[in-house]
Amino acid sequence: MKNPIFQSITATILVCMALLQPLALTADPLQQSISLGGKNNRQEQLTQQRIDQLSEQTRAMLDEYHVLNRELDALSVYNDQLQRLTVSQQEEKSLIHQQMEDIELTQQEIVPLMLRMIEQLNDFVVNDTPFLGKERMQRVSLLRELMDRSDVSVAEKYRRILEAYQVELDYGRTLEAYRDELEVDGTLRTVEFLRVGRVGLYYQTLDGHQAAYWDAQGRSWVPVKATRRLAIRRALRVAGQQAAPELLELPVAAAKSHEFE
Repeated sequence: MKNPIFQSITATILVCMALLQPLALTADPLQQSISLGGKNNRQEQLTQQRIDQLSEQTRAMLDEYHVLNRELDALSVYNDQLQRLTVSQQEEKSLIHQQMEDIELTQQEIVPLMLRMIEQLNDFVVNDTPFLGKERMQRVSLLRELMDRSDVSVAEKYRRILEAYQVELDYGRTLEAYRDELEVDGTLRTVEFLRVGRVGLYYQTLDGHQAAYWDAQGRSWVPVKATRRLAIRRALRVAGQQAAPELLELPVAAAKSHEFE
């Protein structure tokens, strides 16, 4: 026979278990809901982070697109400019080619002209009043040597020839005194020359005892009288800047009679 007390305790336990069974069944879905909510929150955070990353990448790509678009515009403008520059260079190249052909033709014409100019200058110096003979003939010789040099351009050669002509032209409007050697009475002597433009050429010995003027028509020296030597001496001082300028009376050969005035 069972103990009544033991039976009572067993019955009580069974009742409690019966009462707790619904509570256990009720707590399990709630826990699942709470757990699912946590998972959803974490998933949403991960999704938001991913969205933020994609947004940053999109902005970076958009900025890069704008930069590349500006570079593309700049390159388009640059390419257009290069195209125009290329066209211009082609036109300039054609022009230069034509000019080179023209220059070659011009050189064929101008070189003989320059040679003739040098020979004419030589003839002029030889037949001109005989002042600075060595210097002027040396200038002509240098021009002849210059024409044979390949390292000097045609333009430079032509400029030098014109320069020589200009020097000869300047002689006609200057007053000059210089010393040089001259054969006097069969003896080579150092004398003082006086050049008055191309109008008159005179010389006087250093001792002042002899003086003469150049007769262009007779191509010879004509001695002057003692009264004219003083005028030549004064003119030499003026030309050498040893005296103030003054009115000079110098002997000049007449065009026909070869007489002095």
